[in-house]
Amino acid sequence: QVQLVESGGGLVQAGDSLRLSCVAAGGAISTFTLAWFRQAPGKEREFVAGVNTWARRSAFFDDSLKGRFATFRDDAKNTIYLYIDILKPEDTAVYSCAADETGSRQSRNGGDYKYWGRGTLVTVSS
Repeated sequence: QVQLVESGGGLVQAGDSLRLSCVAAGGAISTFTLAWFRQAPGKEREFVAGVNTWARRSAFFDDSLKGRFATFRDDAKNTIYLYIDILKPEDTAVYSCAADETGSRQSRNGGDYKYWGRGTLVTVSS
C-alpha cells in the first residue's frame, strides 16, 4: 500500500518562505488526487491545497490561502510539494499530505482521501 512521508518542516521566521515535500512509497501516484492539509494546535484539520493530474491545470486551493500557497507534483519522483510564502505565526501547524486513487476529484474534504502521511511540523516565530 502507498505510504506518504512529509519533510521540510521546522522552525522558521515570519515572512520566510518554505517548501514542504511529500514522497510516496509502495506504489505510483501518477493517477492520484493529491492534497495538503494542516492542523494547528486545538483546531480542526484544514484544507490547504491540492492537485489532481499533473499534466492538466488541476491545482485547487482554499480561497483564503490561495495567495500564499502553491502546490506542484512530480510524478516521476512520486512527490508532491507545497510552497508557502510570507509565513505568518498563524501558519504554525502540522502539515500533512494526502492521496486518493480517484484522480478526477478535486476534493477539499479530508474524508475523501485514503492515504495520509504522519505530518511535518511547521513552527513560525514572530
